[in-house]
Amino acid sequence: MLTIEDIKKILPHRYPFLLVDRVLDYEKGNWIKAVKNVTFNEPFFQGHFPNASVMPGVLIIEAMAQAGGILAFLSMDKDDFERSIGGKRMVYFVGIDKAKFKRPVIPGDQLVLEVKILKHKLDVWKMEGKAFVQENLVAEAIMAAKIDRETG
Repeated sequence: MLTIEDIKKILPHRYPFLLVDRVLDYEKGNWIKAVKNVTFNEPFFQGHFPNASVMPGVLIIEAMAQAGGILAFLSMDKDDFERSIGGKRMVYFVGIDKAKFKRPVIPGDQLVLEVKILKHKLDVWKMEGKAFVQENLVAEAIMAAKIDRETG
């Protein structure tokens, strides 16, 4: 539904920190389903861990948070969204709760990120994120984000 080029218009993140490759589907104001393809070429695998490549849990959470950021921007009304894209507004990760990791994520895995909005008030969003590999839950968390005011 959204390609990497569409995502780059919404999020300010770039390589090596853009952790969402595609948005499969979403419902404005409700949920999003996105994908992160995990490859051996990821720079973090050089040190985490050299003898047993494992994607860092914090980056799995970050991938869920980025999917949530995309959903927050897509959930804005059309005029606000158009004024916000292109780096004019930033979304900041402001909280995490109940993070759990169920199994390692390794090169070759495809992370399916499912994030739903729990609460939205003004520019603060509370969301529940889950990450799956082949329909197996690998991580979950409750996250909070804030979208700042226009900067440009």
